[in-house]
Amino acid sequence: MVIHVIKLMKIQKLREFLDAKAAYYNHPDFIANDPISIPHRFSVLQDIEIAGLFAAILAWGNRTSIINKCTELMKMMDDSPYEFIRHHQPKDRMKLLSFCHRTFNGLDLLYFVEFLQHYYMNVTSLEFAFSAHITPEDENVEKALIGFRKVFFALEHPERTGKHIATPAKNSACKRLNMYLRWMVRNDENGVDFGLWQHISPSQLVCPMDVHVSRVAARLGIISEAKADWKTAAALTHQLKKLDPDDPAKYDFALFGLGVIEKYV
Repeated sequence: MVIHVIKLMKIQKLREFLDAKAAYYNHPDFIANDPISIPHRFSVLQDIEIAGLFAAILAWGNRTSIINKCTELMKMMDDSPYEFIRHHQPKDRMKLLSFCHRTFNGLDLLYFVEFLQHYYMNVTSLEFAFSAHITPEDENVEKALIGFRKVFFALEHPERTGKHIATPAKNSACKRLNMYLRWMVRNDENGVDFGLWQHISPSQLVCPMDVHVSRVAARLGIISEAKADWKTAAALTHQLKKLDPDDPAKYDFALFGLGVIEKYV
């Protein structure tokens, strides 16, 4: 009984600490210096989906660099990504070949654009490429991510492009896709995440896991060791559900802020 009470006290203390940090960073002031600022430039659902997907996929390294490269890409799409995706001609893709960010190059971009054009010819929202593979009974979005990758690469594609869409099937933490889902699914009216997708529950989201988040989580004793893989991301989220079963991914704000901004490692 005493041990049980001590555990409850530790959980309560951790919840209060992370709730405070999440509330601090989950604020409109957070947007300007984060890749989420790219989809926030738009108001049409599909523009937000497309800009958000690219911003998440390109989210490697320095946030300023990420935002600059995403801004460059949006300009290549005439700052109207949905219109560009739907109506561009094959010749319009040529200007995209010069794009490059880290290991994501023009060939990768051409396939992304080809897939999106094909997809939006048949489906109104990118949400269904994820949500079609998941049910309300699923604990998390693992099946949604695996299914999305299969849908995404259903067309003939360069082999090299496969590395840009991660999957839990290979034990990847899927940090960028989980971040993208957080953006699109969470809706707490704080103005950061969009909450536009309705067929995936916030309770099913997996906390985006990178080296910074894993180190902070390990230091706080939430996970046993700092690994950035799917197994650890799922374990972290399982523990975070003890703090908030309905919205575990909100603690991404806290763990990210502690690790990247406050250097709490």
